[in-house]
Amino acid sequence: MCRQALLGGIAAASLGAAAPVSAECAPGSLTMRGDWGQARFSVEVADTEAERAQGLMNRESMPSGAGMLFIYDRPQPASFWMRNTLIPLDLLFANAKGVVQHIHHEAIPLDETPIPGGDAVLYVLEINGGLARAMGISVGSEMRHAEMMQENAAWRCD
Repeated sequence: MCRQALLGGIAAASLGAAAPVSAECAPGSLTMRGDWGQARFSVEVADTEAERAQGLMNRESMPSGAGMLFIYDRPQPASFWMRNTLIPLDLLFANAKGVVQHIHHEAIPLDETPIPGGDAVLYVLEINGGLARAMGISVGSEMRHAEMMQENAAWRCD
């Protein structure tokens, strides 16, 4: 009986230790790391043409720990605009490894000027404008998410 209780306690402790790792790669969670530290965002995924076209249009606010992750089918040139987008955004453009290659800080609401992100973009993370600078997120930062291609990832969900 004591042995079973002990084994049960070890199993619970192991599960508890594993929970943060699992939570970091849960479908609605994106984790970033870099010289500046780590951060976790609650994200919506836009992985269809229709979802990517809609993006964050017509939203009046977004919680500070939230964002939208755009996932493309293959690396490609990516350019965004702020048509019908009511809140300022930081756009983080990442390659197939999930490494940030370019950051456009504080995109202006409703501005239709193209925002180019590069030629081999597979992921784009939109977060509240000014947040990337405030947190110190920079080019070279790595992101991970359950729906990112794990075999190529610089930081895998294991």
